[in-house]
Formats: sequence, structure tokens, C-alpha cells
Amino acid sequence: MRALTEPEIRASFVNCSKGEAKRLPVPRDLAERRWDDLDFLGWRDLGAPDRAYLVAVLDDAPVGITLRSPNVKRSLTRTNVCSVCITAHAGSGVSLLTAPRAGAAGREGNSVGTYLCADLACSLYVRGLRRTASVSRPDESLPLEEQIARTVTNLEAFLRQVLA
Repeated sequence: MRALTEPEIRASFVNCSKGEAKRLPVPRDLAERRWDDLDFLGWRDLGAPDRAYLVAVLDDAPVGITLRSPNVKRSLTRTNVCSVCITAHAGSGVSLLTAPRAGAAGREGNSVGTYLCADLACSLYVRGLRRTASVSRPDESLPLEEQIARTVTNLEAFLRQVLA
């Protein structure tokens, strides 16, 4: 992923108002991010733990979405799998994140959801740069490049649902 500036990030949001995009918290460490290792930029709102944000490149343009997670306590004994990067996590390592649809549908309350790594670090898990707390990522027969392509494809499918 190419490096994005704060104005580019704020302008990319498709499922919230311009005012909301202007007020949402943007990571302060954008200059230090290892952009080459990212397929998307994802972060949680430290002031509101049920809110998250994601920006990815779709059709050569950055697309940002706001996400929410339900306040549901997850079982600490169950293993869950991220729908985007296919990484298994124990307990609360995977969250159901919902995004209002873009446009009129979202304003009417329509949303879509998917299971994502709770810390939104899918790119790092795929590349082996981050490990889950207690569940190891299964060995894959796919080369790393194909695993990355699958992650991007899965994310793009979710983004297209938000835009639909």
C-alpha cells in the first residue's frame, strides 16, 4: 500500500458525513508506518473501543469506512477465524465489525458486517510479522504472494458490499 496523508485518509471515507470524517481520530504515527507491509490501514478508536476505521485502495483510489463492533463478550475458549486474512485467534482476537452502507442505504440504517482481526493487523499476520496470542497460523500451501492476494480480494469484496 502506498503511504497516505491525513487529508487523503479523511477524504476517503464513504460511509459517514464529511463532518464525521473531519472529526474522527487518525493515527498519529502515519510517517512511521511500514506501508509496504500493509494491504490496508486499520485502527481502533482509543476513546471509543467499539469503533474502528479502515482505509484501503480500491480501483486505484483510497476508500475509507467506519466500523463498529458489538459489545458482546466472546468466549475465551473458542477459536475464531478472520474472514479477510484467514488467521485463527483465540478468544476475542476476532471481532464482528459492521459498516453502514455508503449513501442513502447507510443513512436508512442498512449495514454489512464481517469477522476481522480485532486489532486490524491482518497484513502483519499474513506476512508473519505479528503472531496471535495463543493460536498459531496454520501452514499454508499457498505462496505468500497468493495469501496476500487472497487477503486483498477478501477485503475488496467486503468494501464492495459497503459501496453497493
